[in-house]
Amino acid sequence: MRDVERSCFTIDLGAIRRNAETLLRAAEGAELWAVVKAEGYGHGAVDVSRAALAGGASALCVATLPEALHLRAALHEARVVVMGPVSDREVGEARAARLELVAADGHVPEGLRVHLKLDTGMGRWGLSELPATRDVVGVMSHLAVAESDPDFTRLQIERFRDATAGLEGLSRHLANSAAVLRYPDACLDAVRCGIALYGISPFGSDPAADGLEPALRWESYLALVKRLGAGEGTGYGRRFVAQQPTWIGIVPVGYADGFRRDMTGTEVLVEGVRRRVVGTISMDALAVELDRQLPAGTPVTLVGDGILIEDHARVADTIGYEIATGLNTRSGRARRVARDG
Repeated sequence: MRDVERSCFTIDLGAIRRNAETLLRAAEGAELWAVVKAEGYGHGAVDVSRAALAGGASALCVATLPEALHLRAALHEARVVVMGPVSDREVGEARAARLELVAADGHVPEGLRVHLKLDTGMGRWGLSELPATRDVVGVMSHLAVAESDPDFTRLQIERFRDATAGLEGLSRHLANSAAVLRYPDACLDAVRCGIALYGISPFGSDPAADGLEPALRWESYLALVKRLGAGEGTGYGRRFVAQQPTWIGIVPVGYADGFRRDMTGTEVLVEGVRRRVVGTISMDALAVELDRQLPAGTPVTLVGDGILIEDHARVADTIGYEIATGLNTRSGRARRVARDG
């Protein structure tokens, strides 16, 4: 009887805590606000929030009211900021739950703590100037290209500093993960870090270069091993056809689990050795090319032990954020384990 799960995610909360400590040091005196939207980038919002707070974070940031209410039910005293838009109906719920909101369109709700968002170049949410209003506790903006364009990033930092010069008693927060790691002058009163908190590089490179530890591990196993003869294929569309006798292993994980169709060609670990994913990835299965026959039940590491989310993202021509938030960690298709290592 095999003892390997079909799809098992292990979240190292110790890594989350240590990443928070690393980012806090890089912030050079600014507060760290942990961004835990999208179910903590697929890692589990409540568990990640606890670990981030233990690592020194002083606030939690989410995108929607339901996300914030989910956190409030578990973390009664945590400071929670809703960064996305809320409806008039939701404002009352936010007030009752002691949440903080962001005003980005000129409508500033009353009776709760509000952050005004300026558009300094993102061209998305944000005000062109600061209105005079009460209940405001912070002023913020969002950097568009901190991971790739130093000149425009410095322009945004300058615009924000100029627009908020002379403000007293308000928290100014601008820096995201990339800016915390590259632009110290963007670290004002607080920084909002998401992707780096999970040990995923905002630059698409090895996170270890910035002292970050990947927190997520994803494992499965070989459910079937078979030998293809020359001219035989595997998977829909016969995208992989063996040119010579070839051993392949079938892993019972597919795009419904977050292993995307455009990740064909990436590598995973089979018995600790890198093996190429071949053929069309289907909803519940993928194929890997082997150099020999291996027994069914052989462990496969999809993320972990040097197999990085950033590696998969490069193959899929996307970013680590999309891979991480697309992982199906909670629908009943997988087992998710949080440990503090």
